[in-house]
Amino acid sequence: MHDDRSIVEQRLHRILAERLRPAQYSDTTPCEVAVWHTPGEPVPVAEALRADYTPTNIGQPWGPAWGTSWFRLTATIPQHWDGHTTEVLVDLGFDDDRPGFQCEGLAYTPDGTPIKGLHPRNTHLPVGRNSAGRTRTWYIEAAANPIILGPHGFHPTQLGAKPTTPGPPLYQLRRAELAVLDKEVWHLVQDTEVLDQLMRQLPVDSPRRHEILRALERMLDRLDLHDVHGTATAARAELTDTLARPAHTSAHILSAVGHAHIDSAWLWPLRETVRKVARTVANVTALMAEHPDFHFAMSQAQQLDWIKHHHPQLYDRVRTFVHTGQFVPVGGMWVEADTNMPGSEAMARQFVHGKRFYLQEFGIETREVWLPDSFGYSAALPQLIALSGSRWFLTQKISWNQTNRFPHHTFWWEGIDGTRIFTHFPPVDTYNSELSGAELAHAARNFAEHGYATRSLVPFGHGDGGGGPTREMLARAYRTANLEGSPRVKLETPAEFFTAAEADHTRPAVWSGELYLEMHRGTYTSQARTKQGNRRSEHLLREAELWSTTATITTGHPYPHQALDRLWKQVLLHQFHDILPGSSIAWVHREAEATYARIATDCEAIIGDALQALAGVPERPLTFNAAPHARNGVPALGAAPATTSAAPTPIRHPNGTITLDNGLLRATLDQRGLLTSVYDHAAEREALAAPGNLLQLHADHPNAWDAWDLDAFYRHHTRDLTDCDEITLTGHTVQIRRSFGRSTTVERISLAPDTRRVDIDITIDWHETEKLLKVAFPLDVHADRSAAQTQFGHVMRPTHTNTSWDAAKFEICAHRFLHVGEPGYGHALVNDSTYGHDVTRDTRPDGGTTTTVRLSLLRAPRFPDPDTDHGRHRLRYALIVGADIGDAVREGYRINLPERTVHGSHPVVPPLVAVDNDAVVIEAVKLADDGSGDVVVRLYESHGGRARARLTTSFPATSVTRTDLLERPLADPDAITDAVDLRLRPFEIRTLRFTRR
Repeated sequence: MHDDRSIVEQRLHRILAERLRPAQYSDTTPCEVAVWHTPGEPVPVAEALRADYTPTNIGQPWGPAWGTSWFRLTATIPQHWDGHTTEVLVDLGFDDDRPGFQCEGLAYTPDGTPIKGLHPRNTHLPVGRNSAGRTRTWYIEAAANPIILGPHGFHPTQLGAKPTTPGPPLYQLRRAELAVLDKEVWHLVQDTEVLDQLMRQLPVDSPRRHEILRALERMLDRLDLHDVHGTATAARAELTDTLARPAHTSAHILSAVGHAHIDSAWLWPLRETVRKVARTVANVTALMAEHPDFHFAMSQAQQLDWIKHHHPQLYDRVRTFVHTGQFVPVGGMWVEADTNMPGSEAMARQFVHGKRFYLQEFGIETREVWLPDSFGYSAALPQLIALSGSRWFLTQKISWNQTNRFPHHTFWWEGIDGTRIFTHFPPVDTYNSELSGAELAHAARNFAEHGYATRSLVPFGHGDGGGGPTREMLARAYRTANLEGSPRVKLETPAEFFTAAEADHTRPAVWSGELYLEMHRGTYTSQARTKQGNRRSEHLLREAELWSTTATITTGHPYPHQALDRLWKQVLLHQFHDILPGSSIAWVHREAEATYARIATDCEAIIGDALQALAGVPERPLTFNAAPHARNGVPALGAAPATTSAAPTPIRHPNGTITLDNGLLRATLDQRGLLTSVYDHAAEREALAAPGNLLQLHADHPNAWDAWDLDAFYRHHTRDLTDCDEITLTGHTVQIRRSFGRSTTVERISLAPDTRRVDIDITIDWHETEKLLKVAFPLDVHADRSAAQTQFGHVMRPTHTNTSWDAAKFEICAHRFLHVGEPGYGHALVNDSTYGHDVTRDTRPDGGTTTTVRLSLLRAPRFPDPDTDHGRHRLRYALIVGADIGDAVREGYRINLPERTVHGSHPVVPPLVAVDNDAVVIEAVKLADDGSGDVVVRLYESHGGRARARLTTSFPATSVTRTDLLERPLADPDAITDAVDLRLRPFEIRTLRFTRR
């Protein structure tokens, strides 16, 4: 017999598109439409309901970019529709098939109750049965969100800036009508699509494929294309047996979890995310009312907090379905944060504030950490996950790796301290699954643990810009629950999946260290002001808590619980994985800059009040040191009169070179202003292998994802910025001015007194496009690995490129320091706001190797913000010569926590707590969040070895309790006098709660 498979498939495709899908609605009647255009920013629904509406027609343009229009739809349901399922169909002018990246809407009843959201894949509003003869009204809040990420790639656009004047309308209303849903045709479409999609995934010679093809052919033959409604039942009957064939017992099991990964900001501002969340939550709670077996997992406590404050009625629906078990809070974090760049305490507070919100609002202890889209995962996370009371981790992003395929989907992830967390990567390779046949087949084929395990998880629903699952996705889930040739799909919660997966896979592999994403490496550098604002805010909050606690205990100064809670949540929100990484539109980053300025003002006020309370009546200088190590005669976490030496004065020699010498180091600059020598007197060795503090400019044209990606070929074009406009000597500083392109730099180089540290303070007026600015330090050490600070420790990475895994890490993230060395001798680069680094090894003329460390200072991608980083920046970094890890840790804190001097009458302010081992770092000192007045101290081992230390307190305490991150006891309290003996594992985090007398 002639092979007519392609003919049948073509026939099916056309009939689906032209006859079946359009026939899902059997009758329509238009709505009367009126409109009110919001004059500025979005308004509450109550205000919109009171507005004056103007009659309008289908085809009417609406919506300048980021504008809002409210449509009022009114219609009388025809009497002859009695008993039929009636819906309202709305097309706001959808120009793209992707939900969440264009115009979208939220429908309300006339009393302001949210109904559900509208987007290109979800265009209906329920009317229900038994409405015939009634006149009904609906209000739709329509958001004119511009299409920024178009179907043809990444193009610079000004649409990402906050509008200052109204622009031309972007959309036009295309449809607003009542319609009768023919459920039998709708089900026929779902039956047909599921079988068609399954058939296309089966082998060409598969008997099951032929069986499905013949069944679909019989269905088409039974269908009268001139009477689809009348013949749909007979046509469906031809598919019944084929859909009833059960899956094989060995079929892969897919736990389908409803989800809508909503970026808290990205190609839209924060205010728009508030509305996106509302639309999505309205959608999923509407589905839950119809499908009691449907579960929806929602992460990001911040987003639920928005619903609580902006949509209380919707929040009541959330509460209802949380209690039924259908609406499932997950994640345990305030937002789905970037995990590479947030500091130690900030990363801990993501869990503290996230988990506490779920506990207080719903009584739920979340167990799964849910980060499907963050750009790589810090090796500090496993310990933080465990200490937060969680036990599972899920992500999908590592499937984006450009070079190496990650070898596992279900495994133990081991962190820098040895903590292991049960982890799953959904092999479906998307967090926006539609449960299509192609996705289900890919998940089953792709699963790495076949033979060891039988199940994986698939998050389904429209995400990124929101929308969530649809009734069509649920229809696919029901039909593939037990279908031959398909994996078995089970609607489950994340906890049900993880519990079953742990029992199913009893011998998971172990992955040790960070989960490095071989992509999006440019996010360590893009939007420098956002990153600098984050770093500065983290350290200001450390100081605000430390000095407020000290002042409260010693002077009775009121502790600002509410202000600190508010400020922390603002910082945590801006650590979202498209804000802190610098990959959002201009609007987001300009708002972030303003927010960080307000945070700084508020923190400085809190710090200033506490310091003045501690210092007393202004009389003489008193220096406060918030760093965890003593310096200049001032104790760590305390205050005393500082004892400092003068920095060396630079000397200009007749040949034009300049030297600075503090007795420990001698730094030499040549006529170009480059560091040509940094000589260590004690070690009698040179630190530099070639001129250092060398600014280098690269062309930066990634293949895609401009603000995100840094592709390795950027190194093919390097311009050394050696031309010097002017060198001046000012006090203890050498100042070098340079110009290049449309930009200028002013470098101020000095030698710190009494320490082996070369300080560089650089101001850059940056006006480049598609360029990357780095600064290089070629160091005369043979280092086969680098140590980069991460949360509560550091991570080791190879400096060689022996394997493709090593070579892929050509750009790495570090916090305050990056250290390289050989046994017994090394160097560190510390910084106050830089995250991107690279480390390479070069051959010396004598055959040896040198190690070059570079900091990535600025980038200039054009998308999504065409003016990224333009303007003035001030950055500080320093070379620490002859440094071990302890030196790197200490100097990293010092450059980020400068001393503060105030005038007071008190001779000293003793630290509340002190430790006698520099390897043990006190990261936070604060009052307990529950208002009890207990003192909470978080500390960690910072060198990567075991440590013994004695912690002493200057305040009387009756007991000390070891707690988790949320300050809940992990053991019974221990009675104490004035000291606690500690034994810490490498990089161990310890939280101690002191009850005061």
